Amino acid sequence: MSTATASATGAVHVMNKRALALYGLGAAVALVLFGFLSPGGTASFRLSSAGDAVQLPLLTLPVTATGWLIAILLVAGAAYAFWSEKTARRLAGWVPAIFALLFVIGILVWLVGSSRASAISLLSLLTGSLALALPMVYGSLGGVLAERSGVVNIAIEGQLLLGAFAAALGGSLSGSVVGAMVSAALGGVVVSSLLTLFAVKYRVNQIIVGVVLNVLVSGLTGFLFGTLLSSNRALNSPPRLSSFAIPGLSEIPILGPLLFNQTILGYLMFVAVGVLWFGLYKTRWGLRVRAVGEHPKAADTVGINVNRTRVINVLIGGAVAGLGGSFYTLVSVSQFSRDMTAGTGFIALAALIFGRWNPIGAFFASLLFGFATNLQYVLSQAGTDVPSQFLAMLPYVITIFAVAGLVGASRAPAASGQPYVKD
Repeated sequence: MSTATASATGAVHVMNKRALALYGLGAAVALVLFGFLSPGGTASFRLSSAGDAVQLPLLTLPVTATGWLIAILLVAGAAYAFWSEKTARRLAGWVPAIFALLFVIGILVWLVGSSRASAISLLSLLTGSLALALPMVYGSLGGVLAERSGVVNIAIEGQLLLGAFAAALGGSLSGSVVGAMVSAALGGVVVSSLLTLFAVKYRVNQIIVGVVLNVLVSGLTGFLFGTLLSSNRALNSPPRLSSFAIPGLSEIPILGPLLFNQTILGYLMFVAVGVLWFGLYKTRWGLRVRAVGEHPKAADTVGINVNRTRVINVLIGGAVAGLGGSFYTLVSVSQFSRDMTAGTGFIALAALIFGRWNPIGAFFASLLFGFATNLQYVLSQAGTDVPSQFLAMLPYVITIFAVAGLVGASRAPAASGQPYVKD
């Protein structure tokens, strides 16, 4: 629910009461959890691994003092959001990002302080988070490409899943990592082709088409796994994709192992984020794509083929998402299993919304969800008094908060989901 107020310049400012409620709730939870219910003691983090050229000292934080500091900062952030809305000022874009980051740090310190481990490896936590976020990043980038051109892509889950299946099958038949990755991209394109056929050509409701495609791919890959792959091990033994370090750069403390010791999929992920951001916001092609997504009729009048642009973008997005699906069968495990993506596509969809349909925003939102997912594994192994059920639901709670309005004035492309019929 939102209300409109007029600023001094006469412009209308939309007050998002839902976003304000979430800021207030986050600040209240921080005060109670990080402050009054602090477990006390200290939280220690290892910043280096044994192989690093430079060994950093152990980072030890007092849990109660850190919790109170973060709680006070979050209260100040919530107060700033309320003040911005009250005075009809646009909330700065960095506010939700900093608010979310502080809240995650507070949760991390609170959980580590309540664990029985002497120290948690921050490097392992971040490295695992980036690995878990990789398919989300690819999926959200595929979604950005589609939705910036005006096509709602609910079928990210299906693109990831068919990409994983195609990578396993193509890699097993070719015995090549390149063959597996190409097969994965083609698997994503197949799903995108069906999406464009029904959503663009026949103008079927795009959300319904996406949901149906997810169910179709789940059933199809499950059937093929049961009848083809499970009975023939040679068809489900793709080559494994190994990581390789960049000499010198990989030895930089913290950032080195995190950024410069990746698989080819990891390096391509960083490149894809930068290239897509540059393409969308700094090139003529990106201007045309955004014009199609915002005002297709105006784009048509200046000679842009709206539906062709949408089809091409959705197909490219499908290839990107399908490539992300290969992570499951080439990096995570060296075989395909039924429904192995486990809903990652839907979290990727939340990431692109949380990231405001921006490639860089979607990347960092995916990292946040990957961090929340990995945190439950690390703390479960470290031993904590927090119930495992709470840790397991943490990434989904963050997803709900993200899409419920924490980002405030986030707005999808104006023509997203609307089929275009040329007059």
